[in-house]
Amino acid sequence: MNAQPPRTVSLDLQSHLAELERRGLLVRVDDPIDKDTELHPLVRCQFVGGLAERDRRAFLFTNVVDCTGKKYDIPVVVGALAASPEIYSIGMGCPVDRIRSAWATAIANPIPPTVVERGSCQDVVITGEDLKKPGGGLARLPVPVSTPGFDAAPTLTATLCITKDPENGIANMSTNRAALKSTDRLAVRMSSRIGGSGGYRHWLKYQKLGQPMPCAIVVGAAPVIAYNGPQRLPYDFDELTVAGALAGSPIKVVRAKTIDVMVPADAEIVIEGLISTELLEPEGPFGESTGYVALEDYNLSMEVTAITHRKSPLFTSIISQVTPSESSVMRKVALEPLFLTHLKDGIGIRGIKQVSMHENLSNLRPLIFLQFAADTPRTEVWRGLQAAASRIADCGKIVIAVSEDVDPANPNAVFWSMAYRSNPIEDVLVVPFRSPGHGPSSDRKPGVEPDPRTANSTLLIDATLKHPMPPIALPAKPYMERAQEIWNRLKLPPVHFQAPWHGYALGDWSDQWEAFAQNAAAAKWEENGANTLARRRGGLKPETSVRSIED
Repeated sequence: MNAQPPRTVSLDLQSHLAELERRGLLVRVDDPIDKDTELHPLVRCQFVGGLAERDRRAFLFTNVVDCTGKKYDIPVVVGALAASPEIYSIGMGCPVDRIRSAWATAIANPIPPTVVERGSCQDVVITGEDLKKPGGGLARLPVPVSTPGFDAAPTLTATLCITKDPENGIANMSTNRAALKSTDRLAVRMSSRIGGSGGYRHWLKYQKLGQPMPCAIVVGAAPVIAYNGPQRLPYDFDELTVAGALAGSPIKVVRAKTIDVMVPADAEIVIEGLISTELLEPEGPFGESTGYVALEDYNLSMEVTAITHRKSPLFTSIISQVTPSESSVMRKVALEPLFLTHLKDGIGIRGIKQVSMHENLSNLRPLIFLQFAADTPRTEVWRGLQAAASRIADCGKIVIAVSEDVDPANPNAVFWSMAYRSNPIEDVLVVPFRSPGHGPSSDRKPGVEPDPRTANSTLLIDATLKHPMPPIALPAKPYMERAQEIWNRLKLPPVHFQAPWHGYALGDWSDQWEAFAQNAAAAKWEENGANTLARRRGGLKPETSVRSIED
């Protein structure tokens, strides 16, 4: 077994940014940029502008203002966590193709954090009246408006909300948005749906105790810590222990100044507070990752008790909303390998080769494509479809299986496979009683409870190859490779092939037909004509299969 090269992991955000800049993956913007109307739209351009993933960059804004002309002394960085899989892999300290094994190893071998007395995240401590004065507290932070024209408030998006179970003391760390309400108050959205936020479960326990819930919102942790926020680890599994395993050493944590919660010692900014378990506050509208605007809901109300930060901090924000986005890349790069590990090792599905969660517009969760090896038994295909649809409550509303010659990351290829390799009456299954999951909602029918059978359901489709078929109707691989060489020599616009980009056999192809093809490519087509002349027949209808007669 070949030894893997050592991983180099940045243990704080600023060293990660330095590495991105060294590799040419960071764009510095020194012009004045309005955080409420210009900042997120500018970065959004690289996601909707047709750029390839490899061309996306992190953006560091050093001259942040708002529409009143107010200037902020804290720079804002967007895209630094996952503008592209390459940026994500740099944060992980390993190539993209090793991310799956890195996560699997870390989850299996957690390393508890180590407590230190002082952390750079507490170089500056703001408490008391300094949180309440005009322009103080949260108003000092350059929090962008994510979806200008629709959002109701500047909102923290690149968060790690750390709470602690009041019964067993185990911490939970998750990414939850938090909207600014006043200089010392936030509205925090912790998902209450099945499979939602672990912090919400803690909130329910504090509510039974009649106590507010302590919460620390970390903004700007090392990537190996931040990547744990959107992960779907089991309940009562401290994400900081997995972050330590990803880093290869314990994460240093320090006790928060005003609440009994441990926070990453080298984070950029920490917002401490108490979340009411009595009163909820309207939050939203806010542009959600479903691609729709989430309307106004009652969510958790947090009174800020302290803001701590480094001497010269950076504020981190992520692009979410309509996918692809930084948020979807962060989920996709981690979730796909974890789904594959679950199917292959956890469930023991034979023949499973790849899991692809469709990203563009649909935001990964609803659409999952599974790729299976040739000749995988149909029983295994269906076990895989059902297991993928049920692993996480809000993932796998529609799951489609394809064969190994179909690229599951190319939806056009998946549609092609559905069109010609599935018979809906026997290859499609609709399963009722699915959890509503993560999706757009509307208030057009308030108070009306949907029928649980039709509230949501699951669609499973077996679009795998079930019998031999003729070859793919494209020039064979050697001819396409030669064509690409000529194309490049002529300096024509760059081409990026997506499978299928050349023809290949699928089992229904005879030696004679192969000989015909070789003759045609070698200008020996008259030999083929002599062959078919000797095989002429009468009394047949046009388009009669030759094999049906000669065999």
